[in-house]
Amino acid sequence: MFCYQCQETAKGIGCTVRGVCGKTPDVANLQDLLIDVLKGVSVLAHLARKNDLVIAKADKYAFESLFTTITNANFDKNKILTKIREGFEVRDFVKQELKNNHIDLPQELPSCVTWKADDDETILAYSELVSILREKNEDIRSLKELLIYGLKGMAAYAEHAYNLGYKNDDVFAFMHRALAATTEEHTVDELVAMVLECGKYGVDTMALLDKANTESYGNPEITSVNIGVRNNPAILISGHDLKDMEELLEQTDGSGVDVYTHSEMLPANYYPAFKKYEHFVGNYGNAWWKQKEEFERFNGPVLFTTNCIVPPKSSYMDRIYTTGASGFEGCTHIADRKNGEAKDFSAIIEHAKRLASPKEIENGEIVGGFAHHQVFALADKVVDAVKSGAIRKFLVMAGCDGRMKDREYYTEFAKKLPNDTVILTAGCAKYRYNKLPLGDINGIPRVLDAGQCNDSYSLAVIALKLKEIFELNDINELPIAYNIAWYEQKAVIVLLALLSLGVKNIHLGPTLPAFLSPNVVNVLVENFGISGIGTVDEDIAMFMNS
Repeated sequence: MFCYQCQETAKGIGCTVRGVCGKTPDVANLQDLLIDVLKGVSVLAHLARKNDLVIAKADKYAFESLFTTITNANFDKNKILTKIREGFEVRDFVKQELKNNHIDLPQELPSCVTWKADDDETILAYSELVSILREKNEDIRSLKELLIYGLKGMAAYAEHAYNLGYKNDDVFAFMHRALAATTEEHTVDELVAMVLECGKYGVDTMALLDKANTESYGNPEITSVNIGVRNNPAILISGHDLKDMEELLEQTDGSGVDVYTHSEMLPANYYPAFKKYEHFVGNYGNAWWKQKEEFERFNGPVLFTTNCIVPPKSSYMDRIYTTGASGFEGCTHIADRKNGEAKDFSAIIEHAKRLASPKEIENGEIVGGFAHHQVFALADKVVDAVKSGAIRKFLVMAGCDGRMKDREYYTEFAKKLPNDTVILTAGCAKYRYNKLPLGDINGIPRVLDAGQCNDSYSLAVIALKLKEIFELNDINELPIAYNIAWYEQKAVIVLLALLSLGVKNIHLGPTLPAFLSPNVVNVLVENFGISGIGTVDEDIAMFMNS
């Protein structure tokens, strides 16, 4: 195996024995093969689209496969094998559709379009041959992987929107075109251009998901979220899929089972549609990487709607349920929706009824819900605070959290920021500072939590609105600095989205991605001012004086 798609990859170079995330070599290799099979589907689907033929089955397979391989989402070898076999079927279906529409295939096709196997043993053997290291040119490999990781993040957001009945065919078309491009010969400049184009479609996808979420559940509101517990059996729901959240709340209503969010699902507490459920109690716990300790104490079953899964301890593995793109061998998987019907959560609900109520690990409240609609409602107060000097600088500290000790930098950074600064955040990076007593500025909290990682879109919209209000020509003239933590591929598409909007001088940490070659790093530095982090004191001085 060789994998370097996450921030915690071994030695900052790549995982070669076992993933730091916990995935085994066979799972890692099968994920690489799944992407390879998907490339074959996309080569054909892109050819179809060039001839005005749209194949919805190929579109759905694309975002599902990309999402399945995202970090910490799916560790289930059998589920990935099933997805690979499905890819053979989708590929054959697209070929037949091309034939039916008199569209000729090129005489020479890459192996990802033609290779297939009938048995798992052959698939497993072949999966060892499709490593990303096949591409020998380090810079080309770096850019192709950056493109693919951006697509993985984009696919996650596209699937959430799709589950709510929203889609953008232009996004699907780009996915196929970009994946097909990774099978072709391209120059560094051509690939850089496509990576930036990926960022543009990332903005479109996040805008689509924002529309899907707000039209389905209302605009997030400023909300004080309970972090204590009640004395009822309960289900803990993690991940990012709000459709799963909705259906779980509907099916637990009146059952005597409470529902708590964990980590990435915290922002569900901000949506008006979910507040009507009296058994929706609040949030339990902290960032994803603390789940072993927290799940042990929760006592009830845990539902993963997406990543981030930490391989569970045997003491609570029987309480772990997965659904959608997530999976872990030995845990119960709840099947996808069929024929427009809701998922069936009865098994996890009945399981919860047999178990003890959660043990309290903390109490009190945390405040969030500062998505763009809510911040716009406070616009006059914010603008006045900026004009008066009460707010000197906004710090965008969106992104991911992780296990590494050097992420304590972000807690210390937040603690040491001057009192005339405001943190804009989204994603689980917020758990490094969202419970600190940082106070407010004229009634404006110094930590404004917009929501999930996809809600980083809100932070971009807020910046663009402030640019308009202050009548500036360039978004980089705003008193906003970017100190972003990353971990996995949804953060990659957020970064590319910001670059596509013209944002410069983003600081990325706690380390720069291992998949960026030195030459590609130089391109990002020279064109966009991308840099890593330094010490807390040095970085604060630099941000405040820039």
